[in-house]
Amino acid sequence: MVVRMESEIPPEQEPESGAHWECRECEYQLNVTHPPEVCPICGETSSFEHRHPVELDAVDRELANLLQNGVPLVETPWELYAAQLGITAEEVMERVRRMKADVIRQISAIFDSRSLGYKSTLVAMQFPPDDIDRGAAVINRHPGVSHNYRRNHPFNLWFTLTIHNSQDLQEEVDRLSAASGALRTILLPTVRLFKIGVKLDVTGKKEVTRQEEGPVISGIRADQQLTREEIEAVRVLQRDLPIEARPFRVWEERFGIPQEQLFVFAQSFLERGIMRRFSAVLRHRNAGFSANAMGVWIVPEARLEEVGQTIAGFAAVSHCYQRPTYPDWPYNLFSMVHGKTTEDCDAVLDAIAARTGLRDYAKLYSTKEYKKVRVKYFPPGMPLPV
Repeated sequence: MVVRMESEIPPEQEPESGAHWECRECEYQLNVTHPPEVCPICGETSSFEHRHPVELDAVDRELANLLQNGVPLVETPWELYAAQLGITAEEVMERVRRMKADVIRQISAIFDSRSLGYKSTLVAMQFPPDDIDRGAAVINRHPGVSHNYRRNHPFNLWFTLTIHNSQDLQEEVDRLSAASGALRTILLPTVRLFKIGVKLDVTGKKEVTRQEEGPVISGIRADQQLTREEIEAVRVLQRDLPIEARPFRVWEERFGIPQEQLFVFAQSFLERGIMRRFSAVLRHRNAGFSANAMGVWIVPEARLEEVGQTIAGFAAVSHCYQRPTYPDWPYNLFSMVHGKTTEDCDAVLDAIAARTGLRDYAKLYSTKEYKKVRVKYFPPGMPLPV
């Protein structure tokens, strides 16, 4: 049985009009004529960038695809893209700067939170429809909440919470549930990870139901007990890369870690699975991917590994996890699908159903985005190892 509830899928809320500014480090947004010199949230200076719609041409789209695959950790990374696209490095930088006003959210390291000593969970809550906006605002105030969406299901608010291992997930969620007034709350931590990582085909040349072309990141990792020096490298690598001819030299001058040493740290992080990649992350809707569906499946225990691997093989699937079940939540396998339209998402989920033979699944569409920011690891003031 497929559950979709189409009548409950209103369009996502459009952004406010006017001069829109966003801090490139903490993603704090505001609509003003002139932004402040210092971000009131993270304290960064000269960090606000003007956000506005940008029209992409064919070269922009090819470049956006390449940036998602990984930015090379070399002194002059833009020259490699210039050679691939047949343009100059200066033009590459200009195109990246222009796309950062609209399509590119960040260019930075993407870390595995468990490897860094953090833990996370997906949380589903139920609110009366006329009270969900207020409840979402309460949830958004927690600094560990990075993604928060309304979805078309009786469990209508879904968010991810990431906290340090020194904190207790259940206690944090209980506090959020009480403060927000949720009618029902369930924790859905990862039991098994089959895939994580999204790469959107901005060119539109590829089939939506195509198979994954590169390696798939899977498996749950353990806390790797980083040294103080490694933590300082994480703090730098998670920042938004400056769009300069030698961006890592800019970081060297500002933060004091020599470029070559930063590359050594980054390569070690990649080899140990601490860092998944160093790449661009796009604003999905601005890049043309206005639909996302959480496909949730009832899978027999004996088939979980097989089905998980099959779903992970679809390129349009960015996340695939096994999660716990509850009496009122029977779905044990989750898949996140991104598409330009709901029809694209439906096509992928239907193709998965056809390939696996599964019939008991539901399609939960995002109907409003309340929050979407990066997790910031090891914030200032956090005690570090001696």
